[in-house]
Amino acid sequence: MSNKNVFTRRQAIGGISAGLASLVALPAFSSPGTSSSTDVAPVLEDPINKYPKPPFKEQSQPWPGLAGKMEPRPDHGETSYKGSNRLAGRKALITGGDSGMGRAAAIAYAREGADVAINYLPAEEEDAKEVIDLIKKAGRKAVAIPGDLRDESFCQKMVAEAVKQLGGLDILVNNAARQQTKPSILNISSEDFDATMKTNIYAPFWTTKAAVPHMKPGAVIIATSSEQAYDPSAELYDYAQTKAATTNYVKSLAKQLAEKGIRVNGVAPGPIWTPLQVSGGATMEKLKSFGGDTPFKRPGQPVELASIYVQLAANDGSYATGQIYGSSGGKGQP
Repeated sequence: MSNKNVFTRRQAIGGISAGLASLVALPAFSSPGTSSSTDVAPVLEDPINKYPKPPFKEQSQPWPGLAGKMEPRPDHGETSYKGSNRLAGRKALITGGDSGMGRAAAIAYAREGADVAINYLPAEEEDAKEVIDLIKKAGRKAVAIPGDLRDESFCQKMVAEAVKQLGGLDILVNNAARQQTKPSILNISSEDFDATMKTNIYAPFWTTKAAVPHMKPGAVIIATSSEQAYDPSAELYDYAQTKAATTNYVKSLAKQLAEKGIRVNGVAPGPIWTPLQVSGGATMEKLKSFGGDTPFKRPGQPVELASIYVQLAANDGSYATGQIYGSSGGKGQP
């Protein structure tokens, strides 16, 4: 055998080491559809200029209003929210799911893998149909349950229908609310006051009472409170006190249901661009400058709160209960 064809053990190991070293020196290759960390610039969005600022045009709708007829239309995440399977297999019921934060939560939940039932008033059918279509396009089951939450028997039937259609219930979002601006307590009729109380306080009570027996450890209840709970506007006398009550029941119910493994939390939005504002929830003067008094000089959009509702429902938020999460563009608390 020729000496030039013979390799010593030391030469062989040296050759392998050199080969490995050359591999280490090569740039990392990414899988198809991904980018390496060396060529991806961070995507930053300026929160100040991300969405429309006042002044807004004068506009008015009859209560309860439609998001589809607002100018500009609110962003609920229809094209922007991207899911990552954080709520796979979950079953959610959202009141007021046709617009505002309820719609944003419904879209986000579906794209995170949850089946979703939404409640809304029959007058909001036009908006609700869009939400149902978006849930279905996300590949999830969508259940529409129109009806008036001011009726105790309807709240009970709504929960029963959601449980039946979804095959269970482990996320309840008490979001629906009534807001009507009045310059003075003297301008609030007993009928108006009763309607606000029934929608904002009685309905969550009736709905939660009906839902809890169906909920297992790991289930969640999420309430939509408001900055009005801790910094009330003079012209929202009745609405503001219902949101203070909402914040309070979150903390009370969280203590009560902790032993069952059910978490209860709330979201406190600041000025958010929703039909509440154009259907009697704000004066025309306030509407035109809506959100302009925040540090960001604009109102928030419902989609900007969607990830909060997702986090409060997700399993990795398991130590959060009795908490109120604020999103108000730099104003106030909590």
